[in-house]
Amino acid sequence: MALRLTIPENPSEADRESVLAPLRAFNISRGGDPHIRPVAVLLTDERGARVGGLWGRCAYDWLFVELLAVPQEYRGEHYGKALMEEAERIARANECIGMWLDTYEFQARGFYEKLGFELFGTLDDHPIGQRRFFLCKRL
Repeated sequence: MALRLTIPENPSEADRESVLAPLRAFNISRGGDPHIRPVAVLLTDERGARVGGLWGRCAYDWLFVELLAVPQEYRGEHYGKALMEEAERIARANECIGMWLDTYEFQARGFYEKLGFELFGTLDDHPIGQRRFFLCKRL
């Protein structure tokens, strides 16, 4: 049976799952169960509203920090550091051997390096004229 390429106008979660399912099966067959665990550390204001935080996942013995956001009005008050320290605590509790993340040139490379992260890759012109950095920290 021949396959064909299909390009959905508005890709859905079901479309994503159709790509992820065979990839997940292959990865498990080669690398074992990644034991994926979502990680969220949220910043909550005095009214209980969630206003930022950290989102990531533990998989294959590493914690990947996918998102980190501190609202502009709270920057410089050490919330970013507190979020990253809590993520590291979670990584250690899940027996991760390290953490990794990416950040754009116009974001927070220096912040992560102050926390002990080291550069392991750079993608030039993403966006054009800027760079995207990939950093990791062994625990």
